Amino acid sequence: MSPNQLLARHLETANAVARESVIRGKDLTQRQREFLAKAGCLIEVMKGWYLLAPPGVDTGDTTLWHGNFLAFLGFYLEERFGKDYCLTAESSLDLWAGQTRTPAQVIIMTREGGNNRIELAFGTSLITYRDEARVPAQPAKFRGLNVMSPGMALARVSPTYFEKDRASAEILLRIADGQEIARGLLEFGKTAPANRVIGALQAIGQEEKAQKVLEILSLGRLTVKPENPFSNSGALISPHLLIRSPYAGRTHALWSEMRNTVIENFPPPPGERISKEAYLKQAAGIYTNDAYNSLSIEGYVVTAELIERIRSGAFHQDTPEARQPKDAMAAKGYCLAHEGVLRSIGRIFDGENPGRVVDRDLQTWYAQLHQPYVDAGIIPASALAGYRERSVYIRNSLHVPPPREAVPDAMEALFAALSGEDHPGVRAVLGHFACVFIHPYPDGNGRIGSFLMNAMLASGGYPWTVIRVTRRADYMAALEEASTKGDIAAFSRFVAQEMQVDWSKTEIRPWGDAD
Repeated sequence: MSPNQLLARHLETANAVARESVIRGKDLTQRQREFLAKAGCLIEVMKGWYLLAPPGVDTGDTTLWHGNFLAFLGFYLEERFGKDYCLTAESSLDLWAGQTRTPAQVIIMTREGGNNRIELAFGTSLITYRDEARVPAQPAKFRGLNVMSPGMALARVSPTYFEKDRASAEILLRIADGQEIARGLLEFGKTAPANRVIGALQAIGQEEKAQKVLEILSLGRLTVKPENPFSNSGALISPHLLIRSPYAGRTHALWSEMRNTVIENFPPPPGERISKEAYLKQAAGIYTNDAYNSLSIEGYVVTAELIERIRSGAFHQDTPEARQPKDAMAAKGYCLAHEGVLRSIGRIFDGENPGRVVDRDLQTWYAQLHQPYVDAGIIPASALAGYRERSVYIRNSLHVPPPREAVPDAMEALFAALSGEDHPGVRAVLGHFACVFIHPYPDGNGRIGSFLMNAMLASGGYPWTVIRVTRRADYMAALEEASTKGDIAAFSRFVAQEMQVDWSKTEIRPWGDAD
């Protein structure tokens, strides 16, 4: 049997025993483990536990680990403790609240065993401690993990949680059913948590829900004196917004938390707004630079000559670039989408609400970006409609985009935020960030995010702005800072710096040359 045939056989066996991409070492023979590890298809995350990786994946790439972190926890904890464990209140709330970053440490309560710290892959860890009295008799389930229900966790979480992670606290208070909250408080039976939860509901404008919970608590003979656990009243998420999922709530909360930081770190709108014709001429004038940098950032190999030939319609199948169809099709799609964005900007200059224009046109930009692939028969026409149908992960990022089923609600929240925002700099910076944070499409999210950013910049008279491929590392680092730490300052300054580039004095140089 050839090495490739043997690899295929071992991969078939491994896939049969894997849970998502997680494998117990004992489910494979030593020979299978050694062969797959040598082929780069088996990555050890702790002794006796592995991730099944596609051939050729860099073992130092964290993407596979972050994408399968919860699957590993569920499999490992079930194997070790059966049903006799539960995540702590705070770890449970992180999951219910749609927290998108991989936690550096997860704390688990167990009915048996001692206290242990277990080091996992890429700087993550697991702490288990015995606390039989606090492990729920009937824990809730979240993606195969034993967790506290939202109501139970809100009753048991530390008082500092409300201030330390206000966004998550608000999201949970908004989406959790009032009866579920009351049940958790009554089961715990302590006054102080009830005071905090009722006070928090009142502080964020959820008076009706607070009153319903209070009535149930009073019938359960739990006396409550509401106390606001937040440092100030007022909600991150407008009380008038209907929040259907934690990811939509997080989009609104991030926008509210970050907007003042953007304003502090981004230039105010220009005093005089240029005409629509002048703006469109400026954007068209730097198109080659824009397309080259945007495509290069996403790994396409293009040249200024290819971009110009496609733009002018002079691209022919007998050119050297035609032998690299993926890159040529990406350049053609970029050209079509760029033209679509300019038409959208024209409507913004004509007085339409910028957020509503983007709401209406964003899907068209995506379809235009990928139209050449449909024409070539590479993807079906149906792929041009709707958002992604699978989970996606960002290479070497702690941030894991929302699951596919959460994307429509999160994007609806983004469009609502754009439509209601009066500062064009905030619309541009947070619009780009939120789009990439949600990652609504299977491909092209960076390009779509940049198109959105430039449409919003245009709405305030800021110039069309190109993110240079030579600053890709700075760009990715600033987005990671915002996605995992909630700090948008670096990305705000980064966009402001790129906005200052004078493209009349800047030439395209091959990717990799010094900036």
